[in-house]
Amino acid sequence: MGKLFLGSDKSGFELKEAIKAYLIENKYDFDDIGTLDVENAYPYYEVAEKGAKALQRGEYERGILICGTGMGMSIVSNKHEGVHGAACESVFAAEKCRAINDANVLCMGGWLIGPVMGVAMTDTFLNTEFTQNLEDWRAANLRRFKVAVLEIEKKSFNK
Repeated sequence: MGKLFLGSDKSGFELKEAIKAYLIENKYDFDDIGTLDVENAYPYYEVAEKGAKALQRGEYERGILICGTGMGMSIVSNKHEGVHGAACESVFAAEKCRAINDANVLCMGGWLIGPVMGVAMTDTFLNTEFTQNLEDWRAANLRRFKVAVLEIEKKSFNK
């Protein structure tokens, strides 16, 4: 696993801190891109843009973004070519966003997800690879679909 980024706004701060403790304990290589304290919180769109641009530059392999619902972080991160943010609310969704969609940013909601669930989702997201544990026929289809989706993305961003 390559280097990660972890970021939140004020609404995601508590969950971010729980995930940060898990990442430290498990010796992941990561940067906390903010919010660093709730008194000086960054808006969700600034944190998401910062992480997405760094991912585009190749500074990180994956990222985790947390706001109130996870949706704002997902929307902003997906405005950047090559960044695929998935708003997830379960371990199952965190697994499938990697195995099926090869998402590179896990977006979660601090209002929706408690620390234990958030850590479990993070662990699953970080330890699942594209097409992992899928039937051969499904994995083959998903590899073809990924190429098609990347073509759609390329056309969208390079008008």
